[in-house]
Amino acid sequence: MRRTKEEAAATRDSILDAAEKLFVEQGVSRTTLQHIASAAGVTRGAIYWHFDDKGALFNAMMERAILPFECALNVLGEADEANVLEDLRAFLVNIFRVTETDPQARRVFEISSLKVEFVSEMDAVRVRRSQNQAEWMAQVEERLELAQESGLVRKDVQPQVFALGLWAMMDGLIRTWMFEPGAFGLVETGDQLIATMLEGIRTK
Repeated sequence: MRRTKEEAAATRDSILDAAEKLFVEQGVSRTTLQHIASAAGVTRGAIYWHFDDKGALFNAMMERAILPFECALNVLGEADEANVLEDLRAFLVNIFRVTETDPQARRVFEISSLKVEFVSEMDAVRVRRSQNQAEWMAQVEERLELAQESGLVRKDVQPQVFALGLWAMMDGLIRTWMFEPGAFGLVETGDQLIATMLEGIRTK
């Protein structure tokens, strides 16, 4: 029985691995279950044994991966008044670092950002992205408000607006880098942009 469960788990993983690879290469809509079955070396019946349809398979692939913005949240510690802006910068740069160094996080981010249409069964991706953004922005806003209370950030800065600007810059920079990774270093360029943006809101 244990052997059977291990084999079933291995088959499921191989299906997800094949789907992830194909979704990156040719997009979600152009990838059929037959494509995935052939790439995984299994039958379509094996896929249906594990997943109800392509939407369920896609969602399972998303669920097993930790995206760059989520990885950063997992390592974010308690806010510290004395070093809040330095901690925020390190937290933000870590998102670029995960994207550049974690192949699976990068692939799944690319699929969910560039290779899928947010329709019907794929709507779970849009929901997850929205939840990630809300949680991420709440963390950034909290630290910006603390920095204001500590006199490190100007009082006229609106934390919610600035956090949204950071999100848009980072999300756009990652997408740009994915189109041509060799064009620039994501961590180095991202760190420079974040440092410039944070410097612009510091008290003089």
